[in-house]
This record gives sequence, C-alpha cells and structure tokens, in this order.
Amino acid sequence: PSGSGKTTLARIITGILPPTIGSVRLDGAALHQWDPDQLGKLIGYLPQSVELFDGNIAYNIARLDPNADDEVIIKAAQMAMVHDAILAFPNGYSTEIGPSGNALSAGQRQRIALARCFYGAPKVVILDEPNSNLDSEGETAFIQALAQARHHKITTLTIAHRPSVLQMVDKLLVLQG
Repeated sequence: PSGSGKTTLARIITGILPPTIGSVRLDGAALHQWDPDQLGKLIGYLPQSVELFDGNIAYNIARLDPNADDEVIIKAAQMAMVHDAILAFPNGYSTEIGPSGNALSAGQRQRIALARCFYGAPKVVILDEPNSNLDSEGETAFIQALAQARHHKITTLTIAHRPSVLQMVDKLLVLQG
C-alpha cells in the first residue's frame, strides 16, 4: 500500500538516503565504500517522479554526459524499447525536450528516463512505479525491457502497484506498515 516505505527503500538501495541501521552492499562492499562516480555507473534509477533536463533526448539518456558515445545511447534506448519511438520524433535523438521535458507526454518522459537507467550497462536497476504514466503500448514495451534486462543479467528491483509488471519478477516482497 501507499506509504509503506517502498520509495524510501528504493532511495536507500540507490544510496540517495543512508540507512538508519545496517548497510546496503554491492559486491560485498557497503555503498559508502564505493567511489560515487563508479557507483553511479553501476546503478540505474527510475524515480517515481521522472525529471528530465533541458536539452535533447540523447543528452538526457546519456545522464548529461556531453561526450557520450552515440552507440551507447542507442543501445540504452533499444534496451528500454523506446528507440523506435525516439526515431518517430522529427529530430530523433536530437529532439529538444524543453525545461523538465515539458515538450513530451508523461509516458514519453518515463520511457526516456527508463533508457537513462540502462545507459552504460548498469549492474542494478531500481524502478519505482515505472509504469505509472504508461499507456498499454508503453507498458508492453516496458515488460519487454524487463525481459531484455533479465537477458543481459541486470538485477532489477521493480516497485509497483499494478500486477501486470510483476510477471517478470523472480522474487516478490510485500511491504506493509
């Protein structure tokens, strides 16, 4: 249910919030032991409220890296099953999205943010309500993206209310209270 701590847990796992007790470990090392730049490349995070930045689609997928390799950007978009949708824009990956991505629908923003999660081949991806703004086509693409992540051996933690997204999970945790 809402308010049970799902988003807080996601923020702790990503290192955004420190745990009050215990530690989160990646390959045996506590998150605070990792170099922040290195850790950032290993973890992809799609927050509940998607925020994109003024600039073009490629720049947003590339996590604001001005020297990003186009092939890596395209691979992330393909993994997120949004490549074809991006190519449908008049300027493709060079399409300017405006402040906070205002030129895009909420579903388009969410799918581009999902591609950003996959940028650079992370080892862990945390998705907080990843299908909240998706139509049926977007949700189908999202489920295919989860299958791609599984195929590439990316550990994926998906926080969801809608059961349709849960068809790709291996383990289920229910938080209450």
